[in-house]
Amino acid sequence: MKIAIVGSGYVGLVSGVCLADFGHEVICIDKDADKIAALLQGIIPIYEPGLDELVKSNVSAGRLSFSTDLPTSIAPADVVFIAVGTPSRRGDGHADLSFVRAVAREIAGAVTGFTVVATKSTVPVGTGDEIAHIIASINPGADVAVVSNPEFLREGAAIEDFKRPDRIVIGIEDERAREVMTEVYRPLYLNQSPLQFTGRRTAELIKYAANAFLAMKITFINEVADLCEASGADVQEVARGIGLDNRIGSKFLHAGPGYGGSCFPKDTQALVKIGQDFGSPMRLVETTVSINDHRKRAMSRKVIAACSGDVRGKTIGVLGLTFKPNTDDMREAPSIDLIRGLQDRGAKVVAYDPQGMMAARELLKDVIFVENAYDAARGADAMVLVTEWNEFRSLDLERIKSTMTAPVFVDLRNVYPLQEMARHGFTYVSIGRRQPGTSLTY
Repeated sequence: MKIAIVGSGYVGLVSGVCLADFGHEVICIDKDADKIAALLQGIIPIYEPGLDELVKSNVSAGRLSFSTDLPTSIAPADVVFIAVGTPSRRGDGHADLSFVRAVAREIAGAVTGFTVVATKSTVPVGTGDEIAHIIASINPGADVAVVSNPEFLREGAAIEDFKRPDRIVIGIEDERAREVMTEVYRPLYLNQSPLQFTGRRTAELIKYAANAFLAMKITFINEVADLCEASGADVQEVARGIGLDNRIGSKFLHAGPGYGGSCFPKDTQALVKIGQDFGSPMRLVETTVSINDHRKRAMSRKVIAACSGDVRGKTIGVLGLTFKPNTDDMREAPSIDLIRGLQDRGAKVVAYDPQGMMAARELLKDVIFVENAYDAARGADAMVLVTEWNEFRSLDLERIKSTMTAPVFVDLRNVYPLQEMARHGFTYVSIGRRQPGTSLTY
């Protein structure tokens, strides 16, 4: 099939490359001429494991191409995917649909013959109706079926998620689109990937509901972690104990500094606004957003407490800046609030991240960026592990301690066993776990 992807950011690029790898003829379109020029030279604008090799192989095979020319690229397409950004609208938290609307207007003047227009962007309920209205008003003769096909890609594991999905949700109002979209995903049949066809508005809401539920699950275990710290329980054992219940499941039960990234923060806020617009408030989600924002700000206070209540003039080493490992994405990362909070209290921050430092330099001022974890530890009064990159899971703890001014280690991801850190002589602070030797107050 001939497929056009409008938007060559994270979702658009990964989707386009994987669809080309299925054997389709795919063209990825973007108005950013520099981005397209870089892609044509094999330079990938984002970090995603395995993506560069897939781009290279599919370009070489002639199945994948890139362009800034939307009308020419769309005209022969059987399916046009909209994969542009829908960031939180400044000031009110609604999803900003300006890019989606602009693309819909351009598509209206470019389509020829029957074309399925599939929205991969995360959009509020009813956006598919609006896209169909825009196209019909500009080009009444356009033979178009607008569908919702939300993405469920985890940064750092996006290729695996696309090729071996839990489910593929397709919201349709025109039955002709069912056959076309089934053909798009036909190469996955051997993996028995479930296609769930729904109404268009239902598909749009599934995406928001999924992300909000996972965000609530993270926030729940974080609150349980606080209770564990206060009561002397162990949040990791609590998480295992409830996660073994099949009704609950073990995923997204890892206590930490709060969620961040490109999806959960903006999608939970957008769902709150959708509920308000329809007169059906999402109070659990509202509370989740509030708790998470407070938690990220509270992490600097946790570090300060570990440093006897004062970090003025002290050096704090930070390991990990991105919101999760295996990505260079700094959007809404907990490290941002942590570092700014420490700086506000007079600390000097030295930081290292395997992939995120280029983006971090644009967001964080007066931070010293270094080349590895051991450089971050040199002369530090405390170390803070923020993002659980694999290389931080097997640090030479003796080497770390020997270069630090004080052996204080704050582990916001519970990477290290309590006994091991005690054996190495660290003052070790983690999330929802009691350090050996501390007493409880009844």
